[in-house]
Amino acid sequence: MNYRILIVDDEPDILEFVGYNLKKEGYQVETASNGREAVDKTLAWHPHLILLDAMMPIMDGYEACRLIRTTKGIDDTLVIFLTARGDENSQVRGFDAGADDYIAKPVQLKALSSHIRAVLKRKEHTGFDDGAIMVDSARHVVTKGGEEIILPRKEFNLLELLHSQPGRLFTREEIYDSVWGSEVVVGDRTIDVHIRNLRKKIGEDHIVTVKGVGYKYED
Repeated sequence: MNYRILIVDDEPDILEFVGYNLKKEGYQVETASNGREAVDKTLAWHPHLILLDAMMPIMDGYEACRLIRTTKGIDDTLVIFLTARGDENSQVRGFDAGADDYIAKPVQLKALSSHIRAVLKRKEHTGFDDGAIMVDSARHVVTKGGEEIILPRKEFNLLELLHSQPGRLFTREEIYDSVWGSEVVVGDRTIDVHIRNLRKKIGEDHIVTVKGVGYKYED
């Protein structure tokens, strides 16, 4: 997945240096210079992860993190504090605000990359925002750009299956067995109808047809 990372810091040199290196690693990168701008860009761009400084003008990182955690549609965005405030009280304050990780400056780029990969990997096991589409299996909810999409049970189960392994081709037989069950007899066009309905609701580009074989989900 081509993850989106928002870097938030009031020091232009930090934004340029960290942003340049994260882009080299294949991440999509946007920047913000204060907490207010960070919240606005998160609402508009839906980053997977935010690298957030603590002390900034207009709105500090702690307040921005709390606001993100209480705003529907972006409340599950990953937040890593990257700040010069490395004392214990500041770390506690960051985690209390809802941070997923806390890193004190200065930090080596390899260590920063390791923290980012670890946090992203943990999130992969609980569902992620793929192209602003999230499948929440626990709550049986699908959202697109923060807006909830109502899906019938079979459509949800079909999307959940394809979304669980982006890029993997699922054969028609695998889909029938997983979604309808091997003991249930359905018509040959049943899956095609459900796929067509899903495309209308989540967009045409996410579900790819491999003619004569099956379907796969793409970011």
